[in-house]
Amino acid sequence: MRKVFVLNGPNLNLLGSRELEVYGRDTLDDIADALVTQAKGLGVELDVRQSNHEGHLIDWLHEAARSGAQAVILNAGGFTHTSVALRDAIAAVVTPVIEVHLSNPAARESFRRRSLVSGVCRGTISGFGSLSYSLALDAAARL
Repeated sequence: MRKVFVLNGPNLNLLGSRELEVYGRDTLDDIADALVTQAKGLGVELDVRQSNHEGHLIDWLHEAARSGAQAVILNAGGFTHTSVALRDAIAAVVTPVIEVHLSNPAARESFRRRSLVSGVCRGTISGFGSLSYSLALDAAARL
């Protein structure tokens, strides 16, 4: 069975209680549950993870590549705008990475408008709330 990793960065464990007007009411568990259901219909196995630590995300990207994963869906959270190390890890793996954001960074504060990871990702889906993940999973299953 094809496998897709869903990697979530810092503070995404607080979804559903954090800045509801920006990120919505869905928790990360709500999003993961919906993705697992969707994945079954697509014939895809999911591995959903979250960490507030940059090194974990980098290690998991390497693991996804070593395991032969079909794709990685990545919401790097704040690391999107700050992490050269995460950008380099994405560039180093052959596994396609799809960047995902719940909000639309281009419509937010100026420091959020620049993504260090976009240029090395296969594509970016943002601004659709939890639907962004669903759209990314559909794209990952078609790669």
